[in-house]
Amino acid sequence: MNPVAWFKEVGIADRPTVGGKGGSLGELTQAGIAVPPGFVVTTSAFEQFLEALEARAPVRARVEALDPSDLEATVALSEELRRRVMEEPVPEAVAQAVRAAYAELCPAEEPVAIRSSATTEDAEDASFAGLQDTFLWVLGADQMAARVRECWGSLYSVESMTYRRKQGLPEEGVAMAVVVQRMVDAMCAGVMFTRSPLTGDKSVITVEGAWGLGSAVVSGEVTPDRWVMGKITGEISVRDISDKHARQVPAPGGGIVEVANEAAIANQPCLTDDQLMALREVGRKVERHYGKPQDIEWALDEAGHVFLLQSRPETVWSAKDASAPVKPVEANPLAHVMSIFGGGKR
Repeated sequence: MNPVAWFKEVGIADRPTVGGKGGSLGELTQAGIAVPPGFVVTTSAFEQFLEALEARAPVRARVEALDPSDLEATVALSEELRRRVMEEPVPEAVAQAVRAAYAELCPAEEPVAIRSSATTEDAEDASFAGLQDTFLWVLGADQMAARVRECWGSLYSVESMTYRRKQGLPEEGVAMAVVVQRMVDAMCAGVMFTRSPLTGDKSVITVEGAWGLGSAVVSGEVTPDRWVMGKITGEISVRDISDKHARQVPAPGGGIVEVANEAAIANQPCLTDDQLMALREVGRKVERHYGKPQDIEWALDEAGHVFLLQSRPETVWSAKDASAPVKPVEANPLAHVMSIFGGGKR
C-alpha cells in the first residue's frame, strides 16, 4: 500500500487507511469545502515502521497486557515505547515517499501543521480528540519528518493507551496515520458547533473564536468570543465578547508563541456579522453533507477566507439521545388522550 495519500484521494470511508482526521479532511475536500491542501502519511507507513519495532521486541501485546489502573506501569511503558519510536530507523521507501510528497506540497518549504490521525479517533462512539500530538507551524523537511515520528509515538502516550484499555479496544486494530497540511496564517480561528454544546438545541449554531491561531481556543489558554445564531434564520441571539488578553502566532524558526494583544483589539469581536454568516453557511453545508451535527475547527485568514481544519461528529448530545428511554405507547390511544386532559371516571 502507498505510504502517502492526498486529501483529494480519500474520504471518511478510508478511516482504516488515513485515520479519522485524515478521512474527514479528505471528505471535506471532495465535498467542495475550503480545506488547506495536504496529504496523509497512511497507516501502511505506520505498519511498516511498527513491524520493524515488533521484530526487536513486542509492542502491541505489551499494551494489551496493561492494567489501566496501574499508572506507574503505564508511565514506564509509555516512556519506553515512545523512546523506541524516536530511535527506530524509518523504512527507506516510507521516508522517501513522505519527503517527496512534502516537496510537492511545499516547494518553498511553506509551514505545515502535523496532526495525529488515529484509526479509532473521531468515531461516533469513541472520540480520541486531544489524546495524540499536533504540531503547528512546522518548517522544513527535517522538522516535518521528526514530527511525523513523534505523532506515531503519541499513540503510546499514557492518556491514549489508558483510554484504549478502558474501552477494551484490541491493539491489532489500532494504527496511526499522520496529516501533513499547509498552515493558515490565521487572523482569527476557533470552533463551531452545529448543535448547541450547552443545551443540545439542533436549531442553532454556536461559534467560538479568538485572535490568532486556533490552538489558543482549543487548549483553553484564551477565553474566546461566543455567538449563538439560528441555523435557518441567521438571527444572532447571543453575543458574548471576552477580554482576549493574548493570541498564539508563529514563532521564528518554527512552532508557535503566545503574545499579548494590544488594548485596541483585546475587547473587540474577532468576527464581523458577515463573517459569522459565512461560517454559518459552511457549518450548514458540512452538517448536510454528513447528515448529523458536527464539531468543526475553522480559521479565517487575513483576506477573510474561511478554511476548515477539521470536522468530527458531535458525540455528547448524540450519546444522550441514544441512551434516552423510549416512552411506552398506551394500548388504548383514547385512554391516553383522556388522561392528558384529565378525563376518565369521576
